Amino acid sequence: MDVVIVYESAWGNTKIIAEAVADGLAATIDVGTILEVGSAPPADTVTADLLIVGAPTHAFGLSRPQTREEAARRGGHPGDTGIREWIGAAGDIHLPVAVFDTHVRRPNLPGAASKKAAKLLRSHGASLLAKPESFYVGGYEGPVLPGEIDRATRWGAELAGRLPESIHGV
Repeated sequence: MDVVIVYESAWGNTKIIAEAVADGLAATIDVGTILEVGSAPPADTVTADLLIVGAPTHAFGLSRPQTREEAARRGGHPGDTGIREWIGAAGDIHLPVAVFDTHVRRPNLPGAASKKAAKLLRSHGASLLAKPESFYVGGYEGPVLPGEIDRATRWGAELAGRLPESIHGV
């Protein structure tokens, strides 16, 4: 089983959730690669049994160059490329995918990066293995709220359970 997780993270919170999802998957299947979006191959060249994409929610959706610049001004370390651009540059992505985001809990603002990413991925031919999931952080910089890492680990295990038995490799 080859699972590829690609994430975007300015403060490290989305990376923490990506690692927890991988831990949940690893209980049942082999997890291939966890990559920051800036070092990921083009989306349409990813070869995997499952692609998992994670992004922080910026301004009600996926980050844009302006929101990444604002995060950098506030002390974050966003990359030059976001999930929006990574998916947007792709051709056909005929893979099963799962999508998550990190989202500020209070104030509970509308919009979610995972829903925008799922829509983009579907427009490129991907099929969703599960509905998009949000994991919560306290404030724009975080940290990840208590219980969310455990919830992400459980979500990873649930994703593994949705995959055909024939591709489980552990």
